[in-house]
Amino acid sequence: MRTILVLNGPNLGRLGSREPDVYGAANLEDLRAYLVAEAPDDVTIDLRQTDDEAELMHWLHGAADSKTPVILNPAAFTHYSYALRDAATQVTKGGTPLIEVHISNPHARESFRHNSVISEIATGVIAGFGFDSYRLALDYLVRLQ
Repeated sequence: MRTILVLNGPNLGRLGSREPDVYGAANLEDLRAYLVAEAPDDVTIDLRQTDDEAELMHWLHGAADSKTPVILNPAAFTHYSYALRDAATQVTKGGTPLIEVHISNPHARESFRHNSVISEIATGVIAGFGFDSYRLALDYLVRLQ
């Protein structure tokens, strides 16, 4: 059984009620069900969400140590968290893929959202396709394994 770690940062636990005009009406459990349905039978989706930067970093450390591929929506940490970037770098520098995803297109929003400290070290970036951003990342990671 292969595992793909799907990590979500701050405020994404509020999906479904937080700005549905931007993020849609579906919640994290809907995302989990969607990804599980899209994943091949031999792939386990380990979806997690936290508002805590340290917890997200620890999960990335674990992914680096176990060589587990990561789909990461760093949310607001995208724009300023060098600590999260350093943790994500440990994943990719170890040869494990990490795909940065965003539900909305940050470049079509407020200017402070245009910068990502994660993108430069990510294997790839997918943004603006709603939950399909995650599915596209999943498709890529499945093909790699």
